[in-house]
Amino acid sequence: MVHPTAIIHPRARIRAGCDIGPYCVIGEHVVLGDQCRLHSHVIIDGHTKLGKRNEIFPFASIGLKTQDLKWKGGVTRVEVGDENTFREYVTVHSATGNGEVTRVGSHNHILAYCHIAHNCTLGDHIIMSNVATLAGHVTVGDYAVIGGLAAIHQFCRIGRMAMIGGCSKVVQDVPPFMMADGNPAETRTINKIGMERNGVSEKAQGALRQAYKILFREGLTVRNAVAQVEKQLPKLEEIRHLVQFVRSSERGISK
Repeated sequence: MVHPTAIIHPRARIRAGCDIGPYCVIGEHVVLGDQCRLHSHVIIDGHTKLGKRNEIFPFASIGLKTQDLKWKGGVTRVEVGDENTFREYVTVHSATGNGEVTRVGSHNHILAYCHIAHNCTLGDHIIMSNVATLAGHVTVGDYAVIGGLAAIHQFCRIGRMAMIGGCSKVVQDVPPFMMADGNPAETRTINKIGMERNGVSEKAQGALRQAYKILFREGLTVRNAVAQVEKQLPKLEEIRHLVQFVRSSERGISK
């Protein structure tokens, strides 16, 4: 199903069952997986590969050259997994350095006017609400939710099952399982609803609530707080993941 007004480079690779609507433009090095749907006026260019059953709405642009002024040429890529939704006017830019990749996982819901900049890495089952913006080199963990009009500073990390409030300005890492809000964003509490929806046990939720209090409410240094979390709380996978995330932070955590 290819509309006659669509422009597809003869070397582009279009897998079985794709539906390409009016006025779409697909570049030479693009690979579309099985059963992708491009509604209309979609542009996919650069060295860009999409997996299966992705749905892309009008005026979205995926794979074009980075906006980063450090770009010096070379082959840079965008790689997208399966069953993602990219709504109207979403932009996903290619990486900056030769051989580098901007990567989006699977089952993500990217709403209208969102921006995913160069060298970002997104996991799976993420929701980005309208006009949420990721600067370069941002990492977003599985099942994270980013509210509308939120802006994430370059090199920040958003942890697994974290939630960012609408209109927030995030300038440091947001730990997994937490909720952050404000300008600049501060970690407010655990993401209880998100954890319940994604099957985190009540025992783990309780332990994470205690970890939140130790990390963010007792006035300890991060190093001492992490030591207290490890000493006082049960050795659950969620606690280990939180501790590892905080310890590996380079920008610091949003307190």
